[in-house]
Amino acid sequence: MSIFSKLFGKKSETKGVGDVEDFMLLTRVYFQSVIAMNLGITNINFVPDVANFKRTFKVPTQGGKLGVAEKSRARKMLMQDYGLTENFFAEIDASVKKNCKNQQQVQSYMFLFQGFSNDLMMLMGNLMQWKFRIPGRFKKTLYALTEKTVHDVVTKTVWKKDDVHKTATDVRKYKERLGYSEKWMTEYVYHIVLLAKKEPKNKQPEE
Repeated sequence: MSIFSKLFGKKSETKGVGDVEDFMLLTRVYFQSVIAMNLGITNINFVPDVANFKRTFKVPTQGGKLGVAEKSRARKMLMQDYGLTENFFAEIDASVKKNCKNQQQVQSYMFLFQGFSNDLMMLMGNLMQWKFRIPGRFKKTLYALTEKTVHDVVTKTVWKKDDVHKTATDVRKYKERLGYSEKWMTEYVYHIVLLAKKEPKNKQPEE
C-alpha cells in the first residue's frame, strides 16, 4: 500500500510501498521541513506537504518548533525505504541554508529546484534511453551508467543536438545556483529510475 494513498485517493491495489510518487513526496517533506526549521516558520499552511505528512503519520511538533520532528521522520523513512545516504541530506541542508535566507526566497528556490529536477530527468531520459531498460537487478551497472551520464552533463559543453545542448546548459546553471554536486545528482536520478522500473505496467485492456 502506498504510504500516501489515503491522502490522494489512490487505490492501494495498484501501488506499492516505495514508488516514485512516495519518493518525491517524502523528498518535498524533507525540503519543506528544513525550510520551516531554518526560518522559524509557524504557519503550517506555508509548508503544505509537511502539513499532510503530520496529519497522516500523527507526527507531534517537537519543542514547539515546526519542521524538527518532521525532518527527522522523513529522513529516516527515505534512508530506510530507499537507501539514501547521509550526504544526500547534508547537501539539501546546505543548499537550503545558502539560498533561503528569508521567506521571500523560498518560492523562488522551490521553483528553481523544480526546473532543475524536471530538466535533469528529461535530459537523462534522452541521453540514457536504452540503458534505462537494463534489468533492475543490475543495480551497480545502472548506477555506474547514471554516474557517467551525469558527469557528461556537468562537464561536456558541446552537444550535437541543439535541444540537448540547451537543456544541459540549463542544468549546469541550476546546479551552480542551487549548489548540488555530481554525486547528489547521480543519487537522485538513480533512485527515481530504479523506482520507476519497479512500478507495475498495467497492460490489461479495459472491459
